[in-house]
This record gives sequence, structure tokens and C-alpha cells, in this order.
Amino acid sequence: MVTAKEVKQRLSGPKIDIEALNDLSGKIVDAAIEVHRHLGPGLLESAYESCLARELSQRGLEIQRQVELPIHYKGEQLEVSFRIDILVQDLIIVEIKAVEQILGVHEAQVITYLKLSGCPLGLLLNFNTKLMKNGIRRFRN
Repeated sequence: MVTAKEVKQRLSGPKIDIEALNDLSGKIVDAAIEVHRHLGPGLLESAYESCLARELSQRGLEIQRQVELPIHYKGEQLEVSFRIDILVQDLIIVEIKAVEQILGVHEAQVITYLKLSGCPLGLLLNFNTKLMKNGIRRFRN
């Protein structure tokens, strides 16, 4: 399991290629649309996460599920942590929802994950929509 510190170390190297990052996020969105096409809305987040992870892996992308993101408070690591649903290529955070509508708290969650991890991009995917394209939100760090 990759920690937030390890992700930050990997990102501290050469500058990230924005075009490659956009291409990668496009592949993730395509995979999400494929999963939604087969499953439709109405399932639990865990079902979408499993299927999306499989779809991304089948497309040759390196993924990790339920990546621990520790919480530091005043220089001390607490015993609690967040969990990133899917981390793709150690660059893009994918947060999966299956809710009636995306709320500000869901968006804040992704933004917080981006800040804590140092990842450059986050995708918030809500599978509980008639059309998947209406359930996609993109956030930059």
C-alpha cells in the first residue's frame, strides 16, 4: 500500500507533463463510462469501485485501491486516516460515489485528498446518474 508521503516523494521529481496527465484522465473517464454502460445507476459504491479497478487494470493502467492517506496534526501523525478509493499511476485520485447528487462535502473531500497527497489531479465520479458524463467532476491541485 502506497502512503501519501511516498506519493509526494514520487511527484517531487521532474515536472509533470500536463498533456500526458490529461490523456491519462481521459482514459479513466472512458473506463468509468464503460463501467456505467454495463452496470447503470443504482448499485453500491463498492461495486463500481471493483468494476472500475478491473477495467483500468485491463487497460494496462497501474492502480491501487483503498490507499491510506494519513492525517497529520501539528506535526504528529494521528491514528486515523483517509482512504483514497483508487489511485491511478500514482498521479490521479479517483473518488467514487453513488449518490443522488454531488454535494459540496464530496468536492471538499477530493480537494483535501489532493492537498494531503500532493497528487496533481482528482476525479470525482458519481455513478448514480442517468448519463455518466453528468457525474464527472475534475479537480486540479
